Amino acid sequence: MRLLIVVDQFDSGNNGTTISAQRFARALRERGHEVRVAAAGKPAEGKYALPRIHFLPLVDNIIKSQGMCFARPRRATLRAAMEWADVVHFMMPLPLEQVGRKMACQMNKPHTAAFHVQPENITSTLGLRRAKPVNEALYAWFRDSFYNHFTHVHCPSEFIAGQLRAHGYTARLHVISNGVDDCFYPRREEKQGPLAGKYVVLMIGRFSEEKRQEVLLQAVRESRHAKQIQLVLAGQGPREKHLRKLGERLPNPPIMGFYSTRQLCRLMAMTDLYVHTAVAEIEAIACLEAVASGLVPVIADSPLSATPQFALDGRSLFPADDAAALACKIDYWLENGGEREAMGRRYAESAARYRLAGSAQKAEEMFHEAIAEARG
Repeated sequence: MRLLIVVDQFDSGNNGTTISAQRFARALRERGHEVRVAAAGKPAEGKYALPRIHFLPLVDNIIKSQGMCFARPRRATLRAAMEWADVVHFMMPLPLEQVGRKMACQMNKPHTAAFHVQPENITSTLGLRRAKPVNEALYAWFRDSFYNHFTHVHCPSEFIAGQLRAHGYTARLHVISNGVDDCFYPRREEKQGPLAGKYVVLMIGRFSEEKRQEVLLQAVRESRHAKQIQLVLAGQGPREKHLRKLGERLPNPPIMGFYSTRQLCRLMAMTDLYVHTAVAEIEAIACLEAVASGLVPVIADSPLSATPQFALDGRSLFPADDAAALACKIDYWLENGGEREAMGRRYAESAARYRLAGSAQKAEEMFHEAIAEARG
C-alpha cells in the first residue's frame, strides 16, 4: 500500500499531531508499506515539501509558541503526491487539508481523515474556552466543511468519537489510540542534579490555558511536602512566562522546557509521580507514555477530556481545577511509596493495549477499507 499523509508540520516533533504522524509513518513502514508525507518545510526523502503560510508577526509568534506552522496548499505538489498514492490520509481540517480533500475527490483518490484538533484547544488560545457557542460553531464548521465529506475518520479516543457523534458527524468513526512507542517502559535511574534527593513530580503538555498547569503549581504549594518536591513542567507555549512567575512562589521553582523523546524517557525514569491537569484533551498521549513507563498518574476528571480513561481507580482522579484536592492526592501517593510502586506496575501493564504496533494495524485496516470501497 502506498500511503500519503497530509499534515501541516512533520519535521519537528514538538506537538501531539506531528508526533502522531511521525510514529504512524514509521510503524506503517515497518509493516511493509510505502509512506510519504506532504507537509511544510525543506525537501527530504519521502516528503513533498510545501511552503509555509506566514501571518502577521503577532499571529506567527502565537502559532510558533504552540509548536505549529501552517502549510500553503500548492496544488501542483499535492497533485503529484496524490498521483503516487493508493490512499491519502489528512491529519487536520486546516487550509492545506481542505484543498487536499477536494483534490482527492476530483482525482477519485481514496481518502481518510483524523480528528486531532479539539475546538477547545483553539478557543483556549483565544481566551474563549468557556464560550460554548464558539466551541459549538467550530465543531459545526469542522463537520460541514471537512469531516462529513469523509467515509472514514480516525478518532484517538472513544471520548472524542462520542463528541463527534453528538455533534452530527456522519462518517464511520474508527477509535484508534495514537499509540505509545516501545521506548516507553518501566525503568529507574538515579536522580541527578536538581532532582537528587527530591520527590519528582512531572507534567507534560503545552503551556496553554486548557492544560491548567497553574492548578498543579498551586497544589504543590499546598502540599505537605512542598519543600521536598521538584516539579518538572515539560513543554512549550505562550504561557511560559506566566507559569514561571507563579513558580517563583514554590520552595523549589519548577524546571521548565521542551524535552525530546529520549530525554523524556530518562526523565520519567527519575520521576515519582505524574500529574495531568488539562481540562480538554482528545487523548493525551503524554499521560499514556507516563503510564507505560510505570508512573502512577493523577488526572483531572474533566468532562471535556479523554485522559480519565487511563485511571485505574479513583485515587488517580481529582476534580478538575481543584488544587486542594490535587494536593491531597499528591500527598497520598508520595506518602505511600509501596502502594505507588505496586500500582505503577499495574499501570504499565494497562498500557499494553495502547501500544503503537496495535494502533498501526488498526489504521492499516481502515486504509484498506477505504481503498476497497473506492474500487467498488
